[in-house]
Amino acid sequence: MADIISFSEFAEEPDLDAMSREQLADYLEAVQEQIKQLDREEPEDMESESYENWGDRHEELEDLADEILERLER
Repeated sequence: MADIISFSEFAEEPDLDAMSREQLADYLEAVQEQIKQLDREEPEDMESESYENWGDRHEELEDLADEILERLER
C-alpha cells in the first residue's frame, strides 16, 4: 500500500484569502508535492474504483493549485 504524505502544517484547508504571499507560495509547493506523490501512485486499472478515487483527488489538488496560483498573480 502507498505511503500517505503528511502535511501537518496544512492539516485543515487554510483560508486562502487570509494567507500572505509567502504562505500561499509554501502552500502551493505542498500541494504540488502531493500531486507529484499521487502521480507516482496512479493505479494501473483505469476502470477500478481506486483509479476513480485517485482521479478525483488529483483533480481536487489541481483545482486547489490553480486557485492558489490565481491569488499569487493578483
